[in-house]
Amino acid sequence: MIVTQRTFFSALLCGVLLGACGGAEEGRAVWNNPYSFDAGEGERRGATLYSSFITRPRFLDPAKSYTEDEFVFLSQIYEPPLQYHYLKRPYVLRPATLAKMPTVRFFDAQGRALPENAPAEAVAESVYELTLTPGRLYQPHPAFARDKGGRALYLDLSSAALADKYGVGDFPETGAREVRAADYIYQLKRLAHPRLHSPIFGMMAEKIVGLKELAEALRAEDRARPGAWLDLDRYALSGATALDDYTWQVRVKGRYPQFLYWLALPFFAPMPREADRFFNQPGMAEKNITLDWWPVGSGAFMLTENNPNRRMVLRRNPNFAGETYPCEGAEGDAESGLLADCGKPLPFLDTVIFTREKEAIPYWNKFLQGYYDASGIASDNFDQAVRIDAAGGAALSDDMRARGIRLMTSARLSTFYLGFNLSDPVVGGLDEAACKLRQAISIALDQEEFISIFLNGRGTPAMSPLPPGVFGFEAGEAGMNPYVYDWKDGAPKRKSLAEAKRLLAEAGWPRGRRAQSGEPLVLYLDTTAEGMGSKPHLDWLTRQLKKIDIQLSARVTDYNRLQDKLKKGAFQLFFLGWNADYPDPENFFFLLAGSEGQMKYGGENHANYENPEFDRLFSRMKAMDNTAERLEIIRQMRRLAQHDAPWVYAFHPQTYTLTHSWLKNKKPGEVINNTLKYQRVRTEERARAWADWNPPRRAPFFALLGVLIFGGGVVAFLYWRRERRLGIQNADARFG
Repeated sequence: MIVTQRTFFSALLCGVLLGACGGAEEGRAVWNNPYSFDAGEGERRGATLYSSFITRPRFLDPAKSYTEDEFVFLSQIYEPPLQYHYLKRPYVLRPATLAKMPTVRFFDAQGRALPENAPAEAVAESVYELTLTPGRLYQPHPAFARDKGGRALYLDLSSAALADKYGVGDFPETGAREVRAADYIYQLKRLAHPRLHSPIFGMMAEKIVGLKELAEALRAEDRARPGAWLDLDRYALSGATALDDYTWQVRVKGRYPQFLYWLALPFFAPMPREADRFFNQPGMAEKNITLDWWPVGSGAFMLTENNPNRRMVLRRNPNFAGETYPCEGAEGDAESGLLADCGKPLPFLDTVIFTREKEAIPYWNKFLQGYYDASGIASDNFDQAVRIDAAGGAALSDDMRARGIRLMTSARLSTFYLGFNLSDPVVGGLDEAACKLRQAISIALDQEEFISIFLNGRGTPAMSPLPPGVFGFEAGEAGMNPYVYDWKDGAPKRKSLAEAKRLLAEAGWPRGRRAQSGEPLVLYLDTTAEGMGSKPHLDWLTRQLKKIDIQLSARVTDYNRLQDKLKKGAFQLFFLGWNADYPDPENFFFLLAGSEGQMKYGGENHANYENPEFDRLFSRMKAMDNTAERLEIIRQMRRLAQHDAPWVYAFHPQTYTLTHSWLKNKKPGEVINNTLKYQRVRTEERARAWADWNPPRRAPFFALLGVLIFGGGVVAFLYWRRERRLGIQNADARFG
């Protein structure tokens, strides 16, 4: 193909002007729109919310997932029986897929019915009865696709049939069916599946009748038929019975009021047998066609794009119907406009696009340009966004107010901590010397300084696992950690470094060296880059420990690798946080329960802490209502956890959220995860802001165009001069 000089410059100019030649909004072009090249017009103009994520989700299977980053997706897709009222505070449970709240009956060891107010020690079994709302449908999915004869279209697929399949979207036919009571029981059985390693199995096996026995049967079957699909319908779970298509019962050992909270988590969402069978076909896992990659639910949204290194997309489930926006809320909700959509059908959004952002600065700039609808505030951007008044209150900066941005603050039901491996020979053990070593480290790590430097004051030092807002939390001297603080002048004051060094010496490490051998005390921290793995955080930790002559060595890894190390116990120190699954002290103290030890039982006790007295008290406390007796037991547990110091109790954070004026119905909810179905975007207002805040910068373009024209002229002149010289030389040679 011949390319003339004119064609070359035309093509070059079109390339430079590509943003202006196409992809412009009506009226004014937005040249730097990050969604212009990978989103259709429906995404750019429709009811689309733009958000982000940092850590790629590892598990999207509701039996396995137990992290906040994964719940962001799971809770929009799966529908457990219960949910929290979106607006009411304190938090109130209400039906999600149920026609009414569950009923519970109590029985003694002989099977005799007991009154509702029976004491916990008299209750041998609690029977919960749940009634499903008829007509709820799963999302369209190839697992439900059938031929005219009613046979599944995509079962027993050959390798040739899977050759061009890389996701559920590559299967052209889909189907759907009604959610049934049996689907909830099927999911309960999956908690005992030997290959899934559900993080709540240890706890639920102690509560749900027959779950432990089911796990033993499934393990035996797995050994006999390794790798084969386990059809859970072939195995009975004695503690779960379907009375009909819409009603089922769950039998729970003893009295366990917190079971209702668990019924609001994705672990208890329905799982259709068809989906389990579909994804367990040979060859599927090798292509990431699994439940961990492609969830199947009945919630308001479904995952249609999963590229966790770039973006993930949720779209409205066309089969979701019947739920409306709430008409009641907490004090002040009506005045702030949170009841304006009362009674309207949910969801309001058609699409939610999550873009992976690995760096804080590009993310923040995109929010200021309007390309993200809401944002947290990183420490580096805090002064740009927020001003602290003389009374210590937070207010938006003038620049934020000028853009119509709003600030929402809330106390998180969260505890962050630096954990020790209690099975480690250096930092582990429950003898007095080991406890003093951990107490010394707890004193040395000045959490007040950390909160000031890295959180801009957005947090309070933690005294125990319990955060404010949970029953059993006590402020002031009553709740203070006496092994780290002294009460002076009406406030807790951190003990001195001299006291930390004294404890260190009594622990057998005078001046940071082993008393017998002189070996220096070197501690190893395993962390992620998003956790304590950043250089400023590590430098701070290193300086703090150096003050008491302890050396720190950090091993920064990714989140999945860290989880593997925690499971194997191949660590000394780690840094994690816990967001409440539900507002009850049991949900924090179970992180230190011996039955939840990760190395032994695969539970959530990453520190592998196991104190028989703590476990005895925990067993009593978790079955009780919030009474004075329960509070006294919590106090005893708190004192044990403070003395043994399996964690350095770091801080309880506060949440600061910025939202653009076009994002409606957003309200902080620390234990509410299924929030996207309530939110609404005024797309016309956002489109205007995009155009106003991102005007095209024409000067650089014209400068570049001038350089190209000048350069092109120089090239053309040199080419002309070269051709002329060659022509003269050829003429001289011909006629010379």
